[in-house]
Amino acid sequence: MCSCRYCTWISMDSMLWTNNLVIVAVAFGGILQKIGSVESLLGGLIKKVKTPFQLVVVTILTSMFCITTMCDQYLGLIIPSSMYKKNFDEMGLGRNMLSRSLEDGGTLWSPLIPWSSCGAYHSAVLGVPTLSYLPYCFMNIINPIFAIVTVSWGGNILYADGSRTNMFGKLKKGHGPADAPEEAHETAMKALAEKRTAGIYKSLYDKAS
Repeated sequence: MCSCRYCTWISMDSMLWTNNLVIVAVAFGGILQKIGSVESLLGGLIKKVKTPFQLVVVTILTSMFCITTMCDQYLGLIIPSSMYKKNFDEMGLGRNMLSRSLEDGGTLWSPLIPWSSCGAYHSAVLGVPTLSYLPYCFMNIINPIFAIVTVSWGGNILYADGSRTNMFGKLKKGHGPADAPEEAHETAMKALAEKRTAGIYKSLYDKAS
């Protein structure tokens, strides 16, 4: 006869493989983060980044790289954000654009990696191998591509003052600036003003806008 204690044990035992993978992945990823392996491998790229397009591409690819090598979604979000947040500020971009780029390359990419904690969990819960459901994850595959393609012509860019461009690159008023530390927001606003004065970014006051 089935007892509650027995059912609980069976339920816990069925998830042990996934739980162990998460523990090992976080431990391994924590070591790689502590020794600065990602910064050593990819840190040189950021010195060559000069445009929002290049910054978004590097952020998305770094997030994907972290998830694929460190096997954990959270490390794929934390490490790139700590690496590139100052670069978003120095380009006059909003922190919400950093967040969106991490979602495109991190959150959506994680379920597609069989050995990541997220992919292993989904596979265990659904009872379907990760590579079997991967072709049907249209949003996960298309979103990073869409983000990179649109920003290449100046579309879907979120600025520090809350303004934004639509998918076709037309500048519009937003809903206010994204939350950010005061010092970071001041840096971003100053950089944005300088780039608009230099004509690098469009201004809401331009007739062409």
